Amino acid sequence: MMDIGLLIIRLVVGLLFVGHGAQKLFGWFGGYGIKGTGGWFESIGVKPGVTMALLAGLTELIGGFLFALGLLTPLAGIMIAGTMVMAIAKVHGPNGLWSTANGYEYNLVLLAVTIGVALTGAGQYALDAFLF
Repeated sequence: MMDIGLLIIRLVVGLLFVGHGAQKLFGWFGGYGIKGTGGWFESIGVKPGVTMALLAGLTELIGGFLFALGLLTPLAGIMIAGTMVMAIAKVHGPNGLWSTANGYEYNLVLLAVTIGVALTGAGQYALDAFLF
């Protein structure tokens, strides 16, 4: 049952990050694409905005795919966790913990989940289990 639980966690979290990356890169799912995200990054002091939007989008997209597949799971967890650390530091941290005030509560949960799975392993239903 633990392996099924890990699979569910990896699929939900990983595919949501694929979606976040696609928002930044392609403007899908209500996102703003590279230029729009880059402009917003510039407005919060993350420069150069377009380059950083590209890096963030690729990190979320690739990290999300790897996490969902359970492939190179420690690397995927670090990639996703890194984007959450930046989100906390640059956007949500100043607002406090609770998400009701646009705080970092949700980012912290995602950070804990991805690092937790990266440290414990992706489970039997993961490409890591078949390849390594």
